[in-house]
Amino acid sequence: MWKKIKLLFTIPDLRKKIFFILALLVLFRLGAAIPVPGVDPERLRAFFAGNQIFGLLNIFSGGALDNLSILMLGVGPYITASII
Repeated sequence: MWKKIKLLFTIPDLRKKIFFILALLVLFRLGAAIPVPGVDPERLRAFFAGNQIFGLLNIFSGGALDNLSILMLGVGPYITASII
């Protein structure tokens, strides 16, 4: 298995693409941790706990609606529409 992984990194074009994808994943994870300014996270958590439908959507999104990040504003509706 390790030989195959090493073989992937010997091809320059493939190595470049792998690092590009990894960089995009890191940037997305960092952007998902930045909350929207002006939103109180405690009130948002209380809202999701008190409302069953939004609580269910929060579970489907993996808890991403709980912190309401900047990137979730763009990805969230797409994920919700694909689930429903």
